[in-house]
Parts: sequence; structure tokens; C-alpha cells
Amino acid sequence: SDPKITTKLNSLFKTEKNTAIRREIVSSIGRQRSEKNIKILLQLSKDPDPKVVMQCIRALLYFKDESSVIKRLNQLKSHKNEVIHQVLESELSTKTNETKPIKLSDKEKYQNLVVQGDIRKVLANIPDGVIDLTFTSPPYYNARDYSIYKSYQDYLSFLENVIKEIHRVTSEGRFFVLNTSPVLLPRFSRAHASTRWAVPFDIHPKIIQAGFEFIDDIVWKKPDGSATNRNGGFFQHRKPLGYKPNPVVEYVMVYRKKTTKLIDWNMNQISDKIMKASKVKGENYDKTNLWEINPETSNKHPASFPENLVENVIKFYSYENDLVMDPFAGSGTVGKVSADNNRYSFLVDDKPEYIKAMKKRLDNLSFKFLSNNKIKDL
Repeated sequence: SDPKITTKLNSLFKTEKNTAIRREIVSSIGRQRSEKNIKILLQLSKDPDPKVVMQCIRALLYFKDESSVIKRLNQLKSHKNEVIHQVLESELSTKTNETKPIKLSDKEKYQNLVVQGDIRKVLANIPDGVIDLTFTSPPYYNARDYSIYKSYQDYLSFLENVIKEIHRVTSEGRFFVLNTSPVLLPRFSRAHASTRWAVPFDIHPKIIQAGFEFIDDIVWKKPDGSATNRNGGFFQHRKPLGYKPNPVVEYVMVYRKKTTKLIDWNMNQISDKIMKASKVKGENYDKTNLWEINPETSNKHPASFPENLVENVIKFYSYENDLVMDPFAGSGTVGKVSADNNRYSFLVDDKPEYIKAMKKRLDNLSFKFLSNNKIKDL
């Protein structure tokens, strides 16, 4: 370390307008790994450019045992920039904040279990961190016979409460995958307009607030012929402003329970045997975030998952022997596909007719069936 060079670099920094050059100046000072430069780096970390601040943080982390450095880094945890906040949360986290290991016996209670009841009451009886993957599609807002809510805000509030509990019961760093789509409420009469609710986008911030981080947006595309025809009027009149496309896509939104640990940490918890068995084999898998999959055509449920969609999610976001939850299980597709792929599942639904359908569908797969008031006895 040459103090004269550092002084010149510091002087140059104060007059330089190019942010890339300023970052390189900070990098040059930081690479000297000299305690004599701590005071300069602390000052430069007040720069208004977040990229310059990040470069200062990289240099200061080398001295994070120094009291003045740790004080400044803790101050920077409240920085407005999300990346800075995320990096420091990770770097300054302590082992006392780590999640306790889940006992295998706690998870085994819920393996291949179907519960009839209100999902909010059911989840209240489930211990923290026992679920490895949740994949579900929530009830449609007042668009089906089985989902009637007083208002759209009541509907979102209901989902928000469920999502908070899903977060609690999800194992550290594991995934929550949600399939939703905008919902169209038909017009009251010809004198009124129809209403279209952007459900996926209204739910998203509530999922983030619950403690998940956004990972991917996957678009599930159905064949053109499967869409409800909204384009008929425009096809006839071709008047601008009257265009309404036929909806052929739904959103498969992928989230991970927020943690300071990388996904590699989760992978390292898996035994070599399970990892080998769980690897996605062959070249014929969906490589983009556009999945072209035919919808389910059975009448078991008005909005059944197609098995190919469920298989994609289960194979990409879980391992063999994992516990997969569907809190709105419907006809039990998640349970069947989980069993077919050597996963366990925990399924919940409040409709007796769907529980009856699941009993028939899962008859040969060793599933247990309980009412919510019995789950406390597990």
C-alpha cells in the first residue's frame, strides 16, 4: 500500500464524474487491503451512487471485525437500494437466526394425508417448516360456483392470510408455486361494463410481504381453441378500443422462502442417492418460461390442473421423498402426480364432494383421510 497513490486516487475520485471510473478507483483502494484506507472507504461509502457504495462494501467486508466498519455496514442495511440491503443481510446474519432442523417425525405425520376443512384452520395446526413445496391454484374470485366472497378485497385478504401460513410452514429456502390468471366477471346488463380483475398481479405484493422472494414467472399457454371467445365483437366491427383478446394463458409464479442462504445450500442438504434419483432426465423438458400444455378436460373439478403441468412443477422444484402441499386440492391432481414421482403430499379442501372424488382417485396410493378436528391428534 502506497499512501501517496491512495491520496491521489481519493483526490481523483472527488473530481471524476464517470461512475465506472469512480467505482474502479474504489476498487483500487480496496484491493490494497490496508487498514490505513478504512477511513477513506467509510467516507466514500456515503456516495449517492449505489454502485459505488457496493464497491465500498466489498472493500469494507475485508475489515468487518473492525468496530467502525461494522457500525457503518449496519447503517447501510437501511439503504434504499435492494441489492445493498440483500447483500448486507446475508453478510451480517448470525447463526442465531438460522432455522432449526425439522424432525423427520414431524413431517411423516403429514405424508399422503388429505384433510377436509377450512385451510386457515388446518394450517394453524401444522408446525413450522415441514413443507418442502407448495403448488396450488386458489379459488377463482366469484367466477365459479365454489368461490363466493363478499368483495374482491375480502378475497385478497383471505388469500393473504393463507399465504402467511404457507410461508410459516415452508422449510427454509424452499418453494411456493402459484397458478393464477385474471378473472372476468360478466357484465350486469348491456348497460354495464364487465369487470376484469388482475388477480396474479394483486396477489404478488402480498406474497412478497409474507416473506417470499420472487424467482420466476412462467406462462402456461393453452391451445387457442380452449379460450373463451371474447374477440367475437371485434372480429365483426374492427373498431379500435373494442379489441379484447381471447385469454389462452395463465401464470405460474415461482417464489422461494426468503433466506440469506443460496439455493446451493438447499441442494447440499440432499443425499447423493436422492439427488441422483431426482435429477430431471432427458432433453425433452421445458427450457423456456412458456409452457404449452393442454388443459384438463375431466369433470372432476371445474378448474383441474393438467397432470403435465403438475409434473413439471414437482420435478423442477422438489426432490424425491419431499412433502408437497396443495391447500386447495380440488380433485387431488397434486397428490396423484406427487405419488407417481416418489413424493409425498399433504392435501386440503373444504368441499365434501372433492374429498369424495379424491378418495376414489387416490384409493390405491395409501392416502389417509381426516377431518380438521382430528388433525390435532396427530
